[in-house]
Amino acid sequence: MCFCDNESMKRVIYIFLIIFTLLLFLKACIRKDIPEQKTAVNKNLNQNIEYNFPEKAKTVTKDGIDYLQTQAPIGKFGGEIILSIFGEGPKTFNPFTSKDATSSQMAGMMFDGLFTTDAKTGEVIPKLAKEYEIKGNDYYVYLRKGLKWSDETPITADDVIFTWKDIIFAGLGNTSLRDSCIIDGKLPTISKIDDYTVKFTLPKPFAPFLRQLSAEIAPKHVFENATKKGAKYFDGFYSTTTPPETFVTSGAFKLKEYKPAQRVVFIKNPNYYEINTKNEKLPYLNKVVYLIVGDANNEILKFEAKEIDVISLKGSNVARYKQKEASSDYKIYNIGPDTGTMFIVLNLNNRKNPEGKYYVQPEKQFWFKDKNFRYAIDYAIDRDNMVQNIANGLAEPLFTAESLNSIYLNKDIKGHKRDIDISREYLKQAGFYTNKNGKLFDKYGNIVEFDLYTNAGNIERESLGVMVKQDLEDLGMKVNFKPIEFNTLVNKMVNTLDWDMILMGLTGSPLEPHNGKNVWNSYGSLHLFNQRLEKTSYDDRFDFEKQLDEIFDKASLETDFNSRKALYNKYQEIVYEEKPIIYLYSPTRIIAVRKKFKNIYPSILNGVMYNIEEIYVDK
Repeated sequence: MCFCDNESMKRVIYIFLIIFTLLLFLKACIRKDIPEQKTAVNKNLNQNIEYNFPEKAKTVTKDGIDYLQTQAPIGKFGGEIILSIFGEGPKTFNPFTSKDATSSQMAGMMFDGLFTTDAKTGEVIPKLAKEYEIKGNDYYVYLRKGLKWSDETPITADDVIFTWKDIIFAGLGNTSLRDSCIIDGKLPTISKIDDYTVKFTLPKPFAPFLRQLSAEIAPKHVFENATKKGAKYFDGFYSTTTPPETFVTSGAFKLKEYKPAQRVVFIKNPNYYEINTKNEKLPYLNKVVYLIVGDANNEILKFEAKEIDVISLKGSNVARYKQKEASSDYKIYNIGPDTGTMFIVLNLNNRKNPEGKYYVQPEKQFWFKDKNFRYAIDYAIDRDNMVQNIANGLAEPLFTAESLNSIYLNKDIKGHKRDIDISREYLKQAGFYTNKNGKLFDKYGNIVEFDLYTNAGNIERESLGVMVKQDLEDLGMKVNFKPIEFNTLVNKMVNTLDWDMILMGLTGSPLEPHNGKNVWNSYGSLHLFNQRLEKTSYDDRFDFEKQLDEIFDKASLETDFNSRKALYNKYQEIVYEEKPIIYLYSPTRIIAVRKKFKNIYPSILNGVMYNIEEIYVDK
């Protein structure tokens, strides 16, 4: 800190006012200068198509092979694209054991599913499947003929049946998909009609099922032995220590190299089944490299040094990059609201661990389970401050369990501004009081102190955590903010359960709330606020948990959109009223991509790299 004479101080203040005014002007212009790429997700979104997507891919049969022919402009073969990932890198390359976004992303590069989501319309469209039929509760899926795994083994119905029966339905790895497939207490059955036709039979009509068939398919001849050795062995199969040359894949790329904390390198799969309109095999790129950058600051440095080609921009960086765009080698895309959600979650668990100790200290159980306490936290959080100072105005306050671009968003939930007086009133109603030093105590005389965790290295979440800490300390609460390594955080959340409050985000689907059933079902693998490690009894459910269980079960069986939306509106109302999870804000996704890359079609649903097989370098 230093002192200035009066004239110097005047100059400093004058310069500050000019800079502050310029920043306000840039904020106001950003939304206008970077038009949002809107898509006709479906008629319920009521959005206009403002981007020139290519026509849908179609099937072309050549030499007995049912290729998927892209209709995107013809590109050039060769070259590479360098992308980035945060943190320590992937935890596994097995798509069936992945529990984090990075690992799922890496596995998704190598394995395709039967279906995928159309980036423009949101419709379910064929991928490994050629077509399908629905006859009552029977789903007939017809596979593309002539397709091969990267080791030249044919892809057949046996692979599909094995994947669903022996991995997913058997409960190996991450059971989230299996749990969300339970229909009225039963799982679908699967049978083989012929080498290229499978039939799924459902207990009842089930609206989400076709979209669930987007799950990756495993090569039976490779994975079968791992399934026979049991769950523990399977959890370590296709791990980050598996030699890349042993991977057998179906996607556009296959693993070439993995250097922990440095990079993941993929090379093109010569057996990939997608072609261009000249019947040339895709992908165009020879290589896709993911640099493990650690955090957002390092990512920015690498983008500016031209070491990476794509970057997600946040906060004040958007204005700076927008200013330079015209004379730069990159183009900026505004994709719209993030498809995930950012929130803080309270641990409402009142059970004991195997050693007989409570997961959550009894006095904290009293606080967290009191709805007045949760309301006090909710009203103390200054979301507008977060939007302005962390997202630089490029975000919206969030109060719902569905993302702002969800077709099931309950728009009647309006939220509220920060009001510290309302917070204090809620605390007073629950018997909390402050001493002469402003410290908060419960009615039993316990000082209110708890830990708030997030994953270290995520600058956005760390910044949000500091703000939440400050907001709650205005109420007299003592908040110990502890950013920790991501794996340690996940272990606390879903295994040891020894945490008080966590700030984190979850990915989501703007098209299918049922994908979040593992969060809201009482025994879901991500039922974070009241995690149950054992399926002992339903007797310990909160009343609102019972309601959520019933809603998700009922909505999955409802095939009429308006009827489903009414049910999902109700679930959002319950979460808003009960606040076991308190939502913070929804950032606007702003992406910068080097101009040399073509066939870029930004999608509000899928981002910018979803069609990696079509993207090429215009040298």
